[in-house]
Amino acid sequence: MSQSHVTPPHEIVERALELSTADGCVVIADEHSSANLRWAGNALTTNGVTRGRTLTVVATVDGSEGTASGVVSQSAVTADDLERLVRAAEDAARSAGPAEDARPLVEGVAASPDFTDAPAETSSAVFADFAPALGEAFARARAGGRELYGFANHELTSTYLGTSTGLRLRHDQPTGTLELNAKSPDRMRSAWEGRSTRDFKDVDPAALDAGLAERLGWAERRFDLPAGRYETLLPPTAVADLLIYQMWSSTGRDAAEGRTVFSKPGGGTRIGEALSSLPMTLRSDPHEPGLEAAPFVIAHSSGDDASVFDNGLPLSPTDWVRDGKLEHLITTRHSAGLTGLPVAPGTDNLILDAGGERSLAEMVSATERGLLLTCLWYIREVDPATLLLTGLTRDGVYLVEKGEVVGEVNNFRFNESPVDLLGRATEAGRTEKTLPREWGDWFTRAAMPALRVPDFNMSSVSRGV
Repeated sequence: MSQSHVTPPHEIVERALELSTADGCVVIADEHSSANLRWAGNALTTNGVTRGRTLTVVATVDGSEGTASGVVSQSAVTADDLERLVRAAEDAARSAGPAEDARPLVEGVAASPDFTDAPAETSSAVFADFAPALGEAFARARAGGRELYGFANHELTSTYLGTSTGLRLRHDQPTGTLELNAKSPDRMRSAWEGRSTRDFKDVDPAALDAGLAERLGWAERRFDLPAGRYETLLPPTAVADLLIYQMWSSTGRDAAEGRTVFSKPGGGTRIGEALSSLPMTLRSDPHEPGLEAAPFVIAHSSGDDASVFDNGLPLSPTDWVRDGKLEHLITTRHSAGLTGLPVAPGTDNLILDAGGERSLAEMVSATERGLLLTCLWYIREVDPATLLLTGLTRDGVYLVEKGEVVGEVNNFRFNESPVDLLGRATEAGRTEKTLPREWGDWFTRAAMPALRVPDFNMSSVSRGV
């Protein structure tokens, strides 16, 4: 079917709502488009463009014991599929017991003025300036005896949200990621850089390649170090990976019920407690310049950190940690009612401000002896009560002595809690946009400083590159 004959997403939403016979209904239409480039050995290998649609129908049914909900999602939806999907959601609701998170559907939010407009789409044109610059980087890398590998991906999702209570909301979300690896011809040295972007206009392949060339040069000299605690400079990407996991673990209900690092011994939560002596503010803001995210709740399912009943609830700037003190935990309307905490839904970005002015390079220059990391990998939770995480370093760990990088050292497995790290960090650098290496497939909108930790726990040696 040609694109011109596809039913517009706002009409799909309206038709699904008209078909509903449930007491309440939420319909979310996500229109996806993506464009990508991949390369290996200093040459492009593949490129492509995709389009798709996903429809989610949430039906709510009132009963004598409470309100039940049923959720059905399907991709590649056409107008002919609607009645079947709506009925399936209603059947699921009627066969379910009362939903624990039931709340009246959100109402009274002004409609998006572009709700009936066509969805935004990306295309290969997003790489119009980036691709030629990447080709020039290939030539420089080839001349310098290194090989570049990686991929660039750009996605644009237009979300249309309609409800039986009259909400008609729309959000366009661009998401761009770049991952670039440089390797020596013998594959014994490897360096990585990543970027998060909305449109690839702020990505400079030449600058990235120059940084990778410097790191491969550092790795020409090799030292073996044992496991132990080292003064360590964590770059913004590593800080982002750790604090994103901390945010995912900061639900108010779990804390109030004694199950997380944010639970207070004897009952309650640690809100109001100091987590750091540095003036750190960890926050989310849907309108943060360059990191813009949906300004209202979009929940395709219910869980500890989201509720389908909250769909369309406006989001506002939230400080999770303010001036070093724990300020908020993630709550839905339901979990806020259970815990007495204020309503604070999660937002799809995360920023750490700590007042630092130095760049990572300047922090290196001020280091007597320590380690400089590139990124973290394979992060897993060990103990939820302390939020102890384990994982690996990857693509370059470097030894710094008297303000200079003197060579590369072996990789390590680490064991650390991000909450403890906030308390032990002695310096934070300048906040900058970054791409989380580990969580970049799920969470890309982050801005972090580098952190200096005097005693980062490298628990064992890893032989990975």
